[in-house]
Parts: sequence; C-alpha cells; structure tokens
Amino acid sequence: MSKKNNMLIDFYELTMGQAYFNQGLEKRKACFDLFYRRCPDKAAFTLAGNVQAAVEFLKDFKFEKEEIDYLRSLNLFTEDYLDYLSTIKFTGDVYAVQDGTVTFPNEPILTVVAPIVEAQIVETKLLTIMNRSSLVTTKSNRIVRSAQGRAVMEFGTRRAHGESAANEGALDAYIGGAVGTACTMTGMEFGVPVLGTMAHSFIQSFDNEYEAFKAYALSFPDNATFLVDTYDTLGSGVQNAIKVAKEILEPMGKKLAGIRIDSGDLAYLSKQARKMFDAAGMYDTKICVSNSLDEYLISDLLKQGAPIDTFGVGENLITAKSEPVFGGVYKLTALENEKGALVPKIKISDNIEKVTNPGFKDIVRLYDKDGKILTDILKLYGEKVARGPIEIKDPNSSWKTYTITDYTPVKIRHKMMENGKIIYDFKAPAQKRDFVAKQINTLKEENLRLTNAQTITINLSPKLAELKERLLEEHNKGNANIAKNTINEIEK
Repeated sequence: MSKKNNMLIDFYELTMGQAYFNQGLEKRKACFDLFYRRCPDKAAFTLAGNVQAAVEFLKDFKFEKEEIDYLRSLNLFTEDYLDYLSTIKFTGDVYAVQDGTVTFPNEPILTVVAPIVEAQIVETKLLTIMNRSSLVTTKSNRIVRSAQGRAVMEFGTRRAHGESAANEGALDAYIGGAVGTACTMTGMEFGVPVLGTMAHSFIQSFDNEYEAFKAYALSFPDNATFLVDTYDTLGSGVQNAIKVAKEILEPMGKKLAGIRIDSGDLAYLSKQARKMFDAAGMYDTKICVSNSLDEYLISDLLKQGAPIDTFGVGENLITAKSEPVFGGVYKLTALENEKGALVPKIKISDNIEKVTNPGFKDIVRLYDKDGKILTDILKLYGEKVARGPIEIKDPNSSWKTYTITDYTPVKIRHKMMENGKIIYDFKAPAQKRDFVAKQINTLKEENLRLTNAQTITINLSPKLAELKERLLEEHNKGNANIAKNTINEIEK
C-alpha cells in the first residue's frame, strides 16, 4: 500500500491524462487556481491551511511500481502512457499565500503552473490537504476568539474522522490559536504542546474520589488538575479537590492547578466552584470546562459571567461540526498555446457564482493607515496596480462603487516552487500560530463578528475585468452563431 497516498486521485484525472497523452499534449503547460467560493459559518474570511503540506506533496510526488501495476491491471491505459506515468515527477511552479493568511472567496490561495497531466493528477490530493486544514484552522480561530483571551485546548482526537484528521487537525487547531492538544502524536510529530489530566475512569478505579485525587496529586504535584463531575460536582468533586489541596499539596509547598467540569450547567457550576475555592483561599486555582463546546456556547458562558479560565473543545472543533465541508475547488484558468504563451481560459456556468476569473493571476492586498484590510485586488500576473485613487466596485452589484485614496498595497502570494523545487522557507508551527494572530489584527471588529460579519469584497483590476467581460462576450457570440447555424441547417 502506498505510504504517500499518491493514488488519492479521482479516476477521471487519469483517464483525461491518457487522452492528453494520446494527443501529444501531456507537456502543454496549464495554469490551475485553487480557491473557494463561500466562507463556512457565514463568516467574512477563512485562514489558509496546510499550504506547506501541499507543496511538500508536490515535491515528492511520483508513482510507485505497485501503483503502476494496479493501473495496468485495469486494462484501460496504454503501455506508453503507463511508462510515462512511471517516470512522472512534478516539474512545475507554485504560487501561494503562506499558511494562516486571511483569504476571501474567489481568490486563488494556490496556483499551479505545470505540464497539464502533472497539474491535473494532483488536483484531488491538493484539495484534500487544503480543504480540511483551512476549515479546521478557521474554526479553531473562531472558537479561540470567542474565548476572549482565555485558553482553548484541542480535545477532539477521538472524534476526528480518522487518524490523519486527528493528528493534522490538532496541528491546524494549534496554528489557529489553541494553546495545545490532547493528541500525543501531534506533539511528537509537530512539537505542539500536549495537555491532559484524567478521565472519569481514573476516579472510578479508586475506592472513592478523594483517594483518586490524592493519587494523582502525588504523581503530578506541580500540575494537578482534577475532573470533578464524576459523581457530584459541588457535593463531592470540588470539596474533595479542596481537601486534597489542603492535606496533600499545600504541605508539599504546592497548589492545586485547577479543576475540569465536563457536564451539567457549566455557568452555574463554575460560579459556585469559584466561590468555594475563593472561600478556601485558593484564588489561583483555575476552572476548565468541556462538554461539546463551540464558539457560540463559549460566548454565551462568558456573557453569563461564568468565571472560566480554560476551555477544552473537541468534536465541534476537530470536525468543524457546524459546517463540516470546505468548498475548495481547482479550476483551469490558462493554457499554453503553440507559441508558448499562457492563454486565459474561463469556466462559464448558469450559476453566476461558478463563473471563474480567467488568466494567470496574482493578489494585491490594500491596507488602510491603521493596517486594516480595505480590499484585495485580483490582477493579471505582471500587471501593475496603478497608484493614486482607486474606484472599488462590488462585482455583484456594479452600481455600488466607492473610491479609496489612502492605502498601502502588498502582494500576499509568494512563489514557493520553481521547476518542481521548493524555493520558500516555511515557518515552524509556533511561528505560523503567531502569524495567524497578526493576520487577525488586520481585520476590523465588524469582520470578526461570529454572526452577521461584515464581508470584504475583492475586486478585479481593470485589465482582468476587461478580459473577463471580453471572454464572456465571445462565448455569448459563439453560442449565438451556433444557434443560428443550427436553425439554418434545420430549415434546409
């Protein structure tokens, strides 16, 4: 079985490759954009996730012998084509935003420029990598922001959709702002802080709750945190926590680090527990809560004045349960002609949101004097964005316009691969996490609302807008001519 999952390919990509090969087009360069059409949770933005993994996959891509043997066994492909696939490696260029970048719908997060078969057969794997990662990174950040500066821990390993989703999803959650994870594999592989104390089974394993807390305190006196809701949160759990703190930890010169409440009315229980700890002089003891939390429940708890210090969030984070599908797509936007030039291509649909922006493009982000995002401008690659006043149009409502004059333009994409080789220095997870925090600071409060967030409209440069309009007109004229010729043939 392939360890690198090279065969994570939608089968049509391979059959199209055979057809390209038969026509001698396999080396014809193509430009594909990876983007999404709509933000999950009706948000104003998403955070790009796992660009590094996507690029590293492309660097290492090749078919193994057993994979070619399997394709041969299907009796669908020619030997010449299979020989070609057996030697294929990614030789193209990649342009992308860095991990954690704030992105908006319909702008290319990642662009592949490569021979068409190379570019086509990696489509599914690239989308698999970046769809889940962007979804979970963004969801994590929403939950972290809802906690208003309080720590959020990722607790979703056992609820994730498989091993890689658990491991890499915990990394995404950390980059999105979580302080750490319960997934030990993620700590070992990526250096993410690992966190955890005990389960209810630990407490049930002892004769009583007091003995369980005592045993744990003796083993971990510097970071003792007790799960207090196994039997009766206030009637025994918090009381036994205080008793062990006084009788075991304090004589050792230690303090009880905290408790975790995993059921019941979390607002009420946390308030009562805080009163009990304060009455015992245990002002530093932290209160952590868990139990199917999400950004809305956390926000409600804090609005109720719940004195909670830390949140453990599992299934709603790791699966992005409220909206578990990130609709990233991978579309052809340019194709090399006989002269070696990239000719813009456009996908047209009866659904206006599915009409693509043609050509090999780049993104320029405009910031105001306070460093907040005004808009993104999609432009043709190499096209200069004029300085001075810029009229901004809503692409879906052309009568809505406004002019901006005071702004700073910044290109937000980087060339990460050239001729199949990585030329970009990727950041470590902790640095990506810091970068996410900086990116969030470029958004206004209206853009960060959990509900009814104010969106930021991206705009097309004059040349790109003109190109798109021209291609649409040419398509319409072509259809009109086809219809006219068809009618003439029928009348004959």
